[in-house]
Amino acid sequence: MPSSSGDTTLAGAPPGPRPEVETEPSSDRGAASRNRRPFSEAIAHVPQTLRALVRADEIWLVALAAVVGAVAGFAVAAMTLVTQHIHELLFGLLPGQRLSGMVEINAVRAVLVPSAGGLGLGLLGLAIIRWWPRRAVDPIEANALYGGTMSVVDSLVVVLQTVVSTGVGASVGLEAGYTQIGAAVASRLGRSFRVRRGDLRMLVGCGAAGAIAAAFQAPLTGSFYAFELVIGTYTLVSLAPVVVSSIVAVAVTDALGGAPGTFELQVPSRIEAIDYVALIALGMLCALVGIAIMRGVTLTEEAFRRSKVPVWLRPSIGGLLIGALALITPSVLSSGHAALAVGIDAPYPLNHVALLIVLKATASAVSIGSGFRGGLFFASLFLGAMVGKLFATVLAMVTTAHAIPPVVCALVAMSAMAVAIIGGPLTMGFLSLEETGSLPMTVAVLAACVISSLTVRRIFGYSFATWRFHLRGESIRSAVDIGWMRNLTVGRMMRREVRTVRADTPLTVFRRDFPLGATQRVVAVDEADRYAGIVLLAEAHAEVADGTRVRDLLHYADAALLPQMTIKQAVGLFETAESDALAVIDGPESKRVIGLLTEQFALRRYSEELDRRRRELSGE
Repeated sequence: MPSSSGDTTLAGAPPGPRPEVETEPSSDRGAASRNRRPFSEAIAHVPQTLRALVRADEIWLVALAAVVGAVAGFAVAAMTLVTQHIHELLFGLLPGQRLSGMVEINAVRAVLVPSAGGLGLGLLGLAIIRWWPRRAVDPIEANALYGGTMSVVDSLVVVLQTVVSTGVGASVGLEAGYTQIGAAVASRLGRSFRVRRGDLRMLVGCGAAGAIAAAFQAPLTGSFYAFELVIGTYTLVSLAPVVVSSIVAVAVTDALGGAPGTFELQVPSRIEAIDYVALIALGMLCALVGIAIMRGVTLTEEAFRRSKVPVWLRPSIGGLLIGALALITPSVLSSGHAALAVGIDAPYPLNHVALLIVLKATASAVSIGSGFRGGLFFASLFLGAMVGKLFATVLAMVTTAHAIPPVVCALVAMSAMAVAIIGGPLTMGFLSLEETGSLPMTVAVLAACVISSLTVRRIFGYSFATWRFHLRGESIRSAVDIGWMRNLTVGRMMRREVRTVRADTPLTVFRRDFPLGATQRVVAVDEADRYAGIVLLAEAHAEVADGTRVRDLLHYADAALLPQMTIKQAVGLFETAESDALAVIDGPESKRVIGLLTEQFALRRYSEELDRRRRELSGE
């Protein structure tokens, strides 16, 4: 996912140019200038009349969300069917057979297909780096940093790599590709209509919501996936578009017959109050296992990096290891939909369940760590279900009290594990409700999910997606919009008209040129016009010794702002320097003064932007 189930960085690709938010053309451009625009740019936006309708009327925005949902549903159906056909072709399956649900598989194919497929993926990655050296932006990252701007072409590359990875048996899910393409199409459509920043972010959420809803045939699950993980907040304004997108996506996928298989479960009609103690403990256990899995993926990646194996060869080695694990059980292959459908209610012995947990966790870590593309959403569901079954078996062995049905523990742990790795307690609660139709089961799931979420936040602090961002140096922990804060830079806020004075100027001359009341402060420079400090006018006009020069009264010589600093960094420097104004220099080496920024003005601009975001969230 990240979608939040996995990382969407091209293997070995350097960070590409950041997407720029498209703006309205300035009104002073003439007709001749507009006619000279490339044809592709000319058709990038729909007619102005339609744009005005969408921007002015919420109903039309809902209609646009329905289109997004239809595209997301079609994408889910197409990717699912293509992957299934690849499995049938490469692994010799009969039509309708699911790879991870097989009891046994041809040993040669089990080893050869992932390894050869990994080699092909590595070579494909080399070609992509050479001809398209850009990094795809994840929906969470796009909404947090770039106002919802995503590239469809970059996302199609992610989809291709995800389908290839899952198709050759790597232990990753398609959910990352689902949400990536759904959100990217929504972003492109929203920019074609030139919707506002808040509406564009919401449409990206609609694309992700439709993708997840279609993948699980669960519109409420998709909707709250968008609210919790992609949009970052729930508002009444976004409710209708997101829900409509989810419902339309489910309808389209169901009509095309391309949705992943669901499973029917018989759950108790009532859960005893005493059982909640054990289920809450199970939620904490899943949180710890989830943290271990996320750490394991990182350690595996680090091991591959330190091995000095070429990047393009790593997926082949990873595929060889996955194939070796598949010789033990095919359940480790691909995302594991069929393995979960079979295993969640199967009477597996204790040692077999423990073995499945170890093998699936290892296969998922090796898959992502070696360079395969995909997410951990469905892997987390499968691992959670097996942890729940293991917990129920051990609990029945050590206690003579009322036994909790294994299916209850499996469902609770499945959701708690997904929350630990992916996030979204309400998302998993609604998934339980839509899969089982049981309200008592949903309440138990929510209790465990809340405990799992709190445990992960307290001990680890990240979901898998935000942990990957953290490893890349991005300081984001959710999809809440902080991109405006990064755009609010010192260079955009500073005052460029700054009077300067040489630091060796005699104080008598300075007093003559800057009489009391003319300003509050003056920036001083040295003989090479490099920043030297700030002299306060009131202090300069106070009683001082004869022969004093400006350099003797300078403050903040070691504190200066850079134009690329964000408002957050600027305010932090104001507090550290204990100054209400600082000079802005062009760089730490040249130190040429290019402006001045006061703390009062910076805080005022920050407050204005905060108020604007508040009004966007409230629909004003």
